[in-house]
Amino acid sequence: MDNQNPIKEMSAKISNSVTFKIITMIIIVLLLLIPAFMIESLIHEREYRKKEVIAEIGSKWGQEQTIAGPIISIPYKSFYKDKDGRAVYTIKYAHFLPDSIDLNGMLDPEMRYRGIYEAVLYKSQIELAGTFPFPEIERLNTSPDDIIWSGAFISIGITDMRGIKNQIVAEFNGDSISMSPGLESADIISSGVSAKISLADHKTSYPFKFKINLNGSHQINFVPVGRLNDITVSSTWPDPSFSGAYLPYERTIGKDGFSAKWKVLDLNRNYPQYWKGTKHQIDDSSFGVELFIPVDIYQKSMRTVKYAIMFIVFTFIAFFFSEIMKKVRVHPIQYLLIGLAIMIFYTLLISISEHTNFNIAYIISSISVIALITGYAKSILKKGSLALMVGGMLVILYGYLYIVLQLEDFALLMGSIGLFIVLALVMYFTRKIDWYAIKFEK
Repeated sequence: MDNQNPIKEMSAKISNSVTFKIITMIIIVLLLLIPAFMIESLIHEREYRKKEVIAEIGSKWGQEQTIAGPIISIPYKSFYKDKDGRAVYTIKYAHFLPDSIDLNGMLDPEMRYRGIYEAVLYKSQIELAGTFPFPEIERLNTSPDDIIWSGAFISIGITDMRGIKNQIVAEFNGDSISMSPGLESADIISSGVSAKISLADHKTSYPFKFKINLNGSHQINFVPVGRLNDITVSSTWPDPSFSGAYLPYERTIGKDGFSAKWKVLDLNRNYPQYWKGTKHQIDDSSFGVELFIPVDIYQKSMRTVKYAIMFIVFTFIAFFFSEIMKKVRVHPIQYLLIGLAIMIFYTLLISISEHTNFNIAYIISSISVIALITGYAKSILKKGSLALMVGGMLVILYGYLYIVLQLEDFALLMGSIGLFIVLALVMYFTRKIDWYAIKFEK
């Protein structure tokens, strides 16, 4: 019995020491990072599911569209010697871009829903006109005898052919031409429409006009293949996001919609006006506009989860100081339950925001968790004043986080300032505490 008393005394001293309490709290915080990671995984899963649904809706209507062209392609014979030394040839293509393109596009947006998810689709009316110079294929070091002029064709790249809703009406050199699906050459564009053209008159300039009615989703892009490209896009959608290689030089955005204009020169891109085969690719020069849905609940939820450890630590600090100042003990299991209550906030936020406005979901979730923890604090701390102190701190924390979420550009700055202020307050109020003298009595 005498040998057991020292062990009991040592065990009691350890369990009643501040150091042991802090180590225990640190272990609990680390354990709570597991559900925090699980919540992040849940957000990624829900976001991926949303993208799947949007892609499914778009697959039946029309995906994100990219319009490239028009481009004139002319086949020619490319000779080489076979293994027996005989001269044989294969058909290759030389490609020529227009001198000018003047494009006007109107996007008519609409929302489609699948369960709790929404996707923005559009109908577009696109008119483009311009001119081609006569394609001087001799500049490409090709013999005139090897050029197959009768095989010349004009093509326009359209990424998702399912979005075409009407026959494409086109004019070339004053003649009406019927555009057909598919391309004879995939050197530059892999999907689109094309038509045979005649260049027999060897004119210096060939005007063209196209009218395209195209369905798509989320975004529309253009490739500036002209020597001079004037592109105008307008829509009733109030929240555009301009992306790609070039930004509009002029834009007007309001609650009734937007209008944007681009002017791109051949000098602004990294390919010439004519070349052979697959020597150059044009995709990197594309630009366009996204019909942006401003509130992305999953991005905001992910940003909120990043502050989880801060919320846990600050809440634990409040309870820890209650133990020190009021000599009230809080069991590690109770700390764990408080931490799990904080984690519940994030699952509530995600699930409620999928059915309503994010700000409303944030208010409902934060009030629920604050009430839960405050009520629990009153039960275990036995004093209403301590519970109100904990509840007040949580109100400040959740309120501050809400402000940080609204200030995207200043989120890091505001978060850093907040952490500094809290640390300064903790250091100020604990400056006179003799940590060696503190013991938690039963």
